[in-house]
Amino acid sequence: MNAAPLARTELGVAIIGCGRIGTLRAVMASRHPAVRFIALADRDPARARELAQRVGAQVHSSDSREIMSRSEVNAVVVSTIEIEHTQPVLQALELGKPVLVEKPIALDLATADRIIAATDGAGASLHVGFSRRFKKRYLLAKEQLVQGRLGKVVGASARVYNIRSQGMQTLSRLPKESNSISGLTYYVDVINWLLAGNPPAEVYACAQSGIFKDKGYNTNDVTWAILTYADGAVVNLGVSYALPEQYPALGHAARVELLGSEGVMLLDDDHTDQIMYTEQGFPHVYIPEHVVNMVLLGSGTPGDWALGEFWGPVATETRAWLDHLSAGTQCLLATPREARATLEVGLAIGESLKRHAPVRIPLE
Repeated sequence: MNAAPLARTELGVAIIGCGRIGTLRAVMASRHPAVRFIALADRDPARARELAQRVGAQVHSSDSREIMSRSEVNAVVVSTIEIEHTQPVLQALELGKPVLVEKPIALDLATADRIIAATDGAGASLHVGFSRRFKKRYLLAKEQLVQGRLGKVVGASARVYNIRSQGMQTLSRLPKESNSISGLTYYVDVINWLLAGNPPAEVYACAQSGIFKDKGYNTNDVTWAILTYADGAVVNLGVSYALPEQYPALGHAARVELLGSEGVMLLDDDHTDQIMYTEQGFPHVYIPEHVVNMVLLGSGTPGDWALGEFWGPVATETRAWLDHLSAGTQCLLATPREARATLEVGLAIGESLKRHAPVRIPLE
């Protein structure tokens, strides 16, 4: 007797924002077996048209609502710059279509709450892209905690270093008063995810500035924060996006440690195990015009191109979301409330830096 065919929902995906990450999401969607229709929107119509030709999209436009409203579209990716997330997310939810939006969910808690309320009322799902969850080492770490192999987590640390070129790229699209902790939010999410059910309760942060302020940005070169969680667990978080431009890490050079009552995990994510020097130069996966001679292979934040395909966290995350929509598989992407919790920690770090004092969570 033949088994019944596997049920699959065919997908029509609208991608709003055709920049670097939007391009990667579009490439992955074009390769997914459940995707039958791709529509692209970007405020630069030439960029939408160019990407449409590359991935074989059926429709492209500068009007995001028009694209999302098409009957063929039943899933929406919002990959605009951070300050432009809110409108397309709310429009997609109003249309009742599931959404994947890049981090952060918003830049302030009031907007995050507005998006959460819209999600609850729409009957459609919203997930937020914190792609570090989809690095294999962090998935394996989560599994060990689910299995209870560390016992009670009593302490943790996470730090990420990056080059100032990428720091300048990030700051160029954010308000001038932004803290340079954008990359750290990935690790706030990772720690909150690993310590699920144990919310952060207090933040105390310190910072040093100079390099970015000399470039015209009122932000810090190095930030460190101590988080205390509800059950007393203490977590140390650190970030610097001010490494020299020719430092060979072309993305996140990171380390995460977890201390438990019955075990410990040390997750080395610096990529110093894969070093290459080339006189021909190696392009940055996120900033193609930035070239180095020495590179830590695999250190690109979203992933890397190899043999004509894109591999890494953003690719795995995109496939996982599309699998969830088409086949009903488990979805490990951040929920709106998880994304809000990560946002609140980031805002608390900024507030602690202003006050030079500990800040309680939830924020007043």
